[in-house]
Amino acid sequence: MRSKGTKTITENRKARHEYFILESYEAGIELVGTEVKSIRQGSVNLKDSWCGIENGEIFVKGMHISPYEKGNIFNRDPLRPRKLLMHKREINKLYGTLKQDGLSLIPLSLYFKDSKVKVQLGLCKGKKLYDKRADMARRDAKREIDRNLKIKNQ
Repeated sequence: MRSKGTKTITENRKARHEYFILESYEAGIELVGTEVKSIRQGSVNLKDSWCGIENGEIFVKGMHISPYEKGNIFNRDPLRPRKLLMHKREINKLYGTLKQDGLSLIPLSLYFKDSKVKVQLGLCKGKKLYDKRADMARRDAKREIDRNLKIKNQ
């Protein structure tokens, strides 16, 4: 019996700090068996990963999937580029947008959807330093307000 629903494996929190996320897309990912087993153990890192479009195909680069301990000769290179599975017209639309507007395509999260591994991609625009500072100030102010409300309600 296969499991239903979604289960988050990992998230790229650094991307949410470094970029404004304009749109998000869902894509499948082409993996080998030992990589899936390693992902089920949670041995994956999206921290410095990014996506590129080459010859009408989209690849995720810099995503680190640790080798599976019991995989011996079947293990692949942990940093190899992995092909993402999307419709051709979606890829062409993304390609045009990336070339025209100078945006980036960044993997935001990796999750299981009905026992298949999926990647959430974000069409992102880089933040400037002052944007990051403003976000941190806003987050700190919200945390302080929540803390004061919690103390006041007790």
